[in-house]
Parts: sequence; C-alpha cells; structure tokens
Amino acid sequence: MEGVLAITFIFGGGTLFLLSVSPIGKAYAERIRAKTHELAPPDPQLLAELDDLRLQVAELHERVDFTERLLADRREPPQLPSS
Repeated sequence: MEGVLAITFIFGGGTLFLLSVSPIGKAYAERIRAKTHELAPPDPQLLAELDDLRLQVAELHERVDFTERLLADRREPPQLPSS
C-alpha cells in the first residue's frame, strides 16, 4: 500500500509542478490573482425589482401561515374541558 502512495505522490507532484510552470498554470494563477477587481455598482432597477420580490415572498409567507392555521383548526376541533 505504501508503494502505491509513494508512486502517486511522485507522479502527482511532478505533474502538478509541470502544470504550474506551463502556460496553462500561469494563466490559472493570473486568473486567481485577478479576482480582486472591484465590483460594478448595482443596477437601481434590479435592486427595485429585488425589493418587490421580497415583499411578494413576505406576503406569500403570511398567506401560507394563515392557511396552515385554518387547516389545523378544521382537523382538531376545540375540546370542552372535562368536568
């Protein structure tokens, strides 16, 4: 088992080293470094639409809660206290 691990590390390490010095590896490293660019300012129309969707989801949530309460009341009628 140790022999298989040693062969994997030797060939895998060599492959990673050759990939890192190749043009593909350099391009990948440059892409990772380039992720520090500033983000574009948000679109006001998109933000307004997002706020509208949030309001709609909140209203739907309230309606579902109300419906669940109605259904729960139908299933379990109130019981009279035992005397």
